[in-house]
Amino acid sequence: MNAIAVQRAVPPRGIPSARSLRRFAEAAGAQGALCLRVVDAEESRALNHQFRGRDKPTNVLSFPAASPLPALPQLGDIVLCASVIQHEAEAQGKTPRAHWAHMVVHGVLHLRGYDHQDSDEAEAMEALERGILAKLGFADPY
Repeated sequence: MNAIAVQRAVPPRGIPSARSLRRFAEAAGAQGALCLRVVDAEESRALNHQFRGRDKPTNVLSFPAASPLPALPQLGDIVLCASVIQHEAEAQGKTPRAHWAHMVVHGVLHLRGYDHQDSDEAEAMEALERGILAKLGFADPY
């Protein structure tokens, strides 16, 4: 059973509905407990600085959870920065909704163990993203 919580630390304007965000996460294979938290640039910057040593806001951060009880799987937390995602969508000529879907899918894949540290990993992860987004009705994000 999936338990996907959506938290908004910013007004909902321009952000897909909680239902849509959950659907994007489920399409990416989210299994178990997951929290999607939508934040402002300040919170994103603070988390990015604390956990990645980068003193700027970022589009998406993924924090895997270690589930102490196998019967209650916990996937983790995904932090999405509304202003960065909106800015990137405009700069890349994408619809905001398509970019939100991509960032949620990207975050879930990270929690599932996928990465893009080298070109082989990046190609595999991007191929998965393309397939998932196509099933959701979105164009290739790359």
